[in-house]
Parts: sequence; C-alpha cells; structure tokens
Amino acid sequence: MNSRIYLSPPAVLGDEEERLVAALRSNWIAPLGPEVDGLEADLAERVGVDHALALSSGTAAIHLALIAMGVTAGDVVIVPSFTFIGSVNPVVYIGAEPWFVDSEPESWNLDPMLVREALEAAHAEGRRVGAVIPVDLLGQCVDYAPLEEVCNEFGVPIFEDAAEALGATYKGRAAGSFGRAAALSFNGNKIITTSGGGALVSDDSDLIERCRHLSTQAREPVLHYEHRDIGYNYRLSNLLAALGRAQLATLDVRVSARRALFDTYEDRLGDLDCVDFMPEAAFGTSNRWLTAMTVNPAKAGATNLDIIAALAVDNIEARPVWKPMHLQPVFAGTRMFGGGVCDRLFGTGLCLPSGTEMSDDDINRVVDGVRATVERG
Repeated sequence: MNSRIYLSPPAVLGDEEERLVAALRSNWIAPLGPEVDGLEADLAERVGVDHALALSSGTAAIHLALIAMGVTAGDVVIVPSFTFIGSVNPVVYIGAEPWFVDSEPESWNLDPMLVREALEAAHAEGRRVGAVIPVDLLGQCVDYAPLEEVCNEFGVPIFEDAAEALGATYKGRAAGSFGRAAALSFNGNKIITTSGGGALVSDDSDLIERCRHLSTQAREPVLHYEHRDIGYNYRLSNLLAALGRAQLATLDVRVSARRALFDTYEDRLGDLDCVDFMPEAAFGTSNRWLTAMTVNPAKAGATNLDIIAALAVDNIEARPVWKPMHLQPVFAGTRMFGGGVCDRLFGTGLCLPSGTEMSDDDINRVVDGVRATVERG
C-alpha cells in the first residue's frame, strides 16, 4: 500500500530538537519556565498585541476569557454555526446559551448582518448578550469592520477565535488582534504546533492577569495554598513552549507553503466545472491552513463523501468541512439565524491534504484521486 498522506500533519522545519534538548538540560521540565515566558513574548510580538498567555489549548483560552469578560450563566453568546465544537463548548461550561449564526458565501465566515438579527432578537426578548465569538474559519479572517460596527452599536464585546488563522491578516492586521482578546491553537494539526496547546492574546493587561490567575488553579500569592476562586489547570509546559517557539519562528515559511499548495490544487483541479475552492475574500489574506473545496454532485456524478472514500482507498486522508453546530445532536433545538449557507457547505465540502511538507508525488496522488473519482462518476 502507498504511504499514508495525512490531512494536516505537523512539520519540523527549524531548531525544534535543539530547543527541546536545551530545555531538558536546563531542568525546566515542570510546568512554566523561561520558554513559556519567551513564547508569550514571541506571540505578542507576532500578533501585534501587548500580552499573551500560553495555555493548554485554544478551548481553555476561550473558557478563561469568557469568565474574565464577565459572561455568566443565562447569558447569550453568539457563535457561528460553521465551526469546530471547541469554539462553543466553553460557552456551555459557564452555563451561557449559544445562539448560532450562518455564514456568508464570500468568506464562509459568520455573516455580520445575521449577527445584527440575533442581537436585535436578544434585545427584543430582554436577553443579555455576553459576547460575540467570530471564528476565523480554515485560516481566513472574519470581515471585522461591519462586525465591529454592529457589536459596538449594541455594546457587546467581541472575542476572536483565531485558532485556525495564525499568520492570516485582515486589511493588513494580524489574525488574533481583534476584539477584546483572541484565542490561538497549537494542536497537532494546526499550522504550528506545541503538540497540544494554545494561547490567549490581548492588549488588555487586566484580562490577561485575571486569566493567568485562573489558569493556575486560582492560587493566591501567599506562602500557603489559598484559593478564593475556582481555578483551572490550564497552563502550557516549558518543554512544549520550547517546541512552539521553534515552530513560530518558521511561521512565514509554513504560510507560504500552504498558500502555494492551495494554488497548486486550484491550478490542477480548477478546470473541473464541478468543483469550487474556498474563496479568499478581498479584505484579507488567508493562511490556507486547510485547502477546502465544494463539489457539485449533479455535475461531478459523485459527492464529497465519494471523493473522500476514494482517496481513503489510496491511503489518503481527506475530511468533510465542519458539520454546523445547529446540526449537532448535542445542540438540537438551539437558536439558529440563517442556515442555508453552512448547510450547503457541509453537504458539498471537503478538505484536501494540506501538509506543509507535501511532496510533488503526494500532490499528484491527491489530484489523480479526485479526478479519477469525478471522471468515473
């Protein structure tokens, strides 16, 4: 059997080994340490904000930030339906209620006009909206200008979920620099990884310090163990931070490689009238974390799932795009505004292998597999 082609495997491009060995030799192998401090400084500089807090996951960043922003049980939090569940679970952790919003076709991200509709509905019903969480989907930023206008009008803070978009920009400004704060993810499949991990980034020093306190079991700064709040064990280890610093140093190389891969797929498959690739909105530059496309089954004679299955036979990993949250059994009956766009994207979309180090042979296998499936159909 041919070797496995994974959807988005980690890539070691820099001095990861040297940094890890140095951290080991320093004996900073317990949680926290100088590499954590260094990663936080590196992230803040890269994103263009004043502060960063290295954490165990992007989900942890969202959870802590919502608490620090004063979101409480019974509040409404507006979230795009077209996202990974990690964007939504923290809302439920604190007893708030997610309301889902559909996507706009220009970027596949949440539709600011539907956010307005949701905010108007909440106002009419006397519901407090604790936050709006835009998600920079598959590496592309949300259209922040109209979203900020709507949220400012209603006095609702924005929390940016930039977990998939490190290295992307909106009107020249880095993903992760919007809203009151933002979450980043360094999961193993992201454009950079710390094996598992994430970060909270913000210009708000008070918010960061509050989250820093909560992330270390909310221990008070006294000699004995004193706790006045319920805290969490959410910090990143020094060893993983060392890995992350090496990965972050090569972020531009990774973004360039993934953008070039997207362009290659589009060039090699774009002549097929049955496929359309995820558009890049004119307002920004995507990091192209994953190459996503939709398939017209009437023209292709095959569905997105048929293509995924055919690639799997050749030991190639491809996946559907995110299943919308309003279609998830766990969120059955949750409020949804719109729905036609993300429903269509889920029904026709798939993500092709998008690894930073894909070879020409790997790309040829994927392209040939897609073409063969469509042609058979």
